[in-house]
Amino acid sequence: MKKLLLAPSILSADFTALASSVKKIEDAAADWIHIDIMDGSFVPNISFGQPIVKALRPVTKLPFDVHLMINNPEQHVETFAKAGADWITFHWENVIHCHRLIQHIHDLGKKAGISIVPSTPVSALEAVLPYVDLVLVMSVNPGFGGQKLIEPCLNKIPEFVKLREQNGFSYLISVDGGVNGENVSRVIKTGVDVIVSGSAFFDGSLHWEKYRQ
Repeated sequence: MKKLLLAPSILSADFTALASSVKKIEDAAADWIHIDIMDGSFVPNISFGQPIVKALRPVTKLPFDVHLMINNPEQHVETFAKAGADWITFHWENVIHCHRLIQHIHDLGKKAGISIVPSTPVSALEAVLPYVDLVLVMSVNPGFGGQKLIEPCLNKIPEFVKLREQNGFSYLISVDGGVNGENVSRVIKTGVDVIVSGSAFFDGSLHWEKYRQ
């Protein structure tokens, strides 16, 4: 059985004690740290920037899963790579030249991910699936933590699993938004590889230890 990866989102951490929040992630034996970058334009809120990524990099050896919910991400991937990102994920919805950006991320020595919002179909990504390392399925409309999972979004995950198997692709499939202790079993059954959890992880209601393999 494959190992499920947990990527707690520090968007729901205590902003006055981010280093302590990272320690909590490590103590839970989580696999990645998910860092939501919001610009107040592509999504309503403003969150972190490169300085936070850089400041946290010496605190942990866990991979940084940096999710760019920003306009013009191609202008910023290099600085996030230098700040310490390991995985850099951008949104299909606001990038015209996706192949070029994926290659740029790879040229920087980083893993490239692509994400879709709930209204974007699986078919939108078919042309880039051979090239990406990660597909991030948003199960809420991005911009805020603590939202309720939009259940039909989970139907996209088995579609990405099927496309991967049929074509011999190697990308991981991640889901982000509203995953909690009540629905995590259903989420896991979709075949997902990486689960992002913010509020439910930090308030202790996810009970991830039950699903460690």
